[in-house]
Amino acid sequence: MASKNFTNNFITEIIDNDIKSNLSKKIITRFPPEPNGYLHIGHAKSIYINFSIAEKYGGQCNLRFDDTNPLKENIEYVNSIIEDIKWLGFKWHKEPLYASDYFDQMFDFAIDLIKKGLAYVDDQTSEEIKNNRGTLNSPGKESLYRNRSINENIDLFQKMKNGDFKDGEKVLRAKINMASPNINLRDPIIYRILHTKHHRTGNKWCIYPMYDWAHGIEDSMENISHSICTLEFEDHRPLYDWFLEKINIFHPRQIEFARLNLNFTVMSKRKLKILVDNKIVDGWDDPRMPTISGLRRRGYSPESIKNFINQTGVVKRNGVTDISLLEHSLREHLNQISLRVMAVLNPLKVVITNFPKDKTEYLDAKNNPENKEDGTRLVPFSREIYIEKTDFLEDAPKKFFRLSLDKEVRLLHAYYITCNKIIKNDQGEIVELHCEYDPKSKGGWTEDGRKVKGTIHWVSISHAINAQINLYNRLFNNENPLDDKSDFLNNYNPKSLKTVKNAKLEPSLKSAKLNSYYQFVRTGYFSLDKKSSNDQLHFNQSVSLRDSWSKKNKS
Repeated sequence: MASKNFTNNFITEIIDNDIKSNLSKKIITRFPPEPNGYLHIGHAKSIYINFSIAEKYGGQCNLRFDDTNPLKENIEYVNSIIEDIKWLGFKWHKEPLYASDYFDQMFDFAIDLIKKGLAYVDDQTSEEIKNNRGTLNSPGKESLYRNRSINENIDLFQKMKNGDFKDGEKVLRAKINMASPNINLRDPIIYRILHTKHHRTGNKWCIYPMYDWAHGIEDSMENISHSICTLEFEDHRPLYDWFLEKINIFHPRQIEFARLNLNFTVMSKRKLKILVDNKIVDGWDDPRMPTISGLRRRGYSPESIKNFINQTGVVKRNGVTDISLLEHSLREHLNQISLRVMAVLNPLKVVITNFPKDKTEYLDAKNNPENKEDGTRLVPFSREIYIEKTDFLEDAPKKFFRLSLDKEVRLLHAYYITCNKIIKNDQGEIVELHCEYDPKSKGGWTEDGRKVKGTIHWVSISHAINAQINLYNRLFNNENPLDDKSDFLNNYNPKSLKTVKNAKLEPSLKSAKLNSYYQFVRTGYFSLDKKSSNDQLHFNQSVSLRDSWSKKNKS
């Protein structure tokens, strides 16, 4: 279902006018991904817009796979796209559709175009076609094969379909205008020869349509009212219109909007595939990746992504969005839904010398202060606990409000403790603290009414469970990873992943589940990773607690 925050924009204004003018009776949109990789956050914006508009007007949105290039497509990508859309909370009309559903009609329309003298078979190589296409400042050069007879073109095209020619030996081109100022209209290729197996049609076809040819026909066959595309298709719209007009079929309206771009991020399936293929990341769903599956594995919620997209707006001008806004949206939502738990990532042993050795006390802790319905849990407290090493300083400055020698601090959910002894190893490193607790300070209440400024988290040593924690930074060091024209991989950040192998967690996290959300208090938001097992838990850092975007935009 669409986000309730979806707002009106220039696309909805166009649709409103089309409805008032009786140009559109039923609003039908589509999301047409090519199954040649996993979807990323940019695709999520297109999904959000197309499905939300269909829902807003009581229409329908089709999921249609653009499976016109079997060299790069496979069923793994199809399944991942289906899973991503479902996870985002959207439902398409009936069953998924495919460009390959229309291959027979596309072939027939191509024959029709040839019969009208508007398409021809070209024997030029791809390099010759490219070189003869011209530039923005000079016209293209017509092919020597441009004026073949209609009968010859039909015969050759049929032979292309029958497999009589090798890959690249011939193509079918539209006959438009080699001097057009729009290079897309300079006799574009409609069909190329590819002797390869298709994941749906098998070996039935050895010629495959180009996207510009397939796009409009698919939209027309499905009675799409508004074909909503990203801005790079604006220059292709005259070709979209030309094809539909010449083959004289239903003509949807194409509308373009600015795609989503994020800094410190690569928004290209081709480049993301390079990261995967070179094993620079742990697959398409690596939590550092901007893919929807990567964000899901990292611990993003569908609501946070949709709220982020809604905040970026639907506009006509390209720009770059600060990735901190995405993180801000995640924090806002996770703050509402995350269960608060205690985890010590860099443990330091503390012995509470006046607490009974064999005693375990169970303390009441709120699961989520933002939602009373999440209830409470019991947290075990004992004589020996772990705290974060960074929560203790031997020679603490005046404004250090955590634990230090002869200073008092509050243990979250528990008691006040005072450190009175430091134990070091032979290297002079602090390995253990001895403290005393005030048994009359439970929950932060004291008889004398004294207060302390510092509250720290902890975990009972005898009850702690071990876990591996993955901490993440930007995948690229450069705000625009493509600035380095030699290779975008030069901007890869080798410190984008830090692994903490011996973190100590409170025992309630033994029952942690996938796709659940946790706040490790005072540390950040975390989610259980798919690699977890009963023997070894793995948690991914979704986002830190600090909100740099919010602070930056308030200043």
